[in-house]
Amino acid sequence: MNRLLLIAILLPQTALAEMSVQGTRYLCERGVEVPVVYATEGADGIAVLNVDNQQIQLFLEPSASGVRYGWPSDGSNYVWLSKGDAATLLWKDGATGTETAILSDCKAQM
Repeated sequence: MNRLLLIAILLPQTALAEMSVQGTRYLCERGVEVPVVYATEGADGIAVLNVDNQQIQLFLEPSASGVRYGWPSDGSNYVWLSKGDAATLLWKDGATGTETAILSDCKAQM
């Protein structure tokens, strides 16, 4: 179980005051909707995306600009990049390190 989710279950409600949870729905190219829940605590964070009826859990990673979530491994995985109200879903090929956009032009719906 993810450390942030475990904290949410085990700690009293007052201890959760420092954890931030936010849900956002993005509308991407081709009319694809991507609901995302962000949970952050200090420098740690996760994003849980729902894509193609599948939940994808990604962890906060270092980024030069914006916010980047990925899976901490050398294998192939999804990457979610967001900056302001825009986002892109990428597929990272673990063998080559290349990243290919799966969904782009995603805009947060207010």
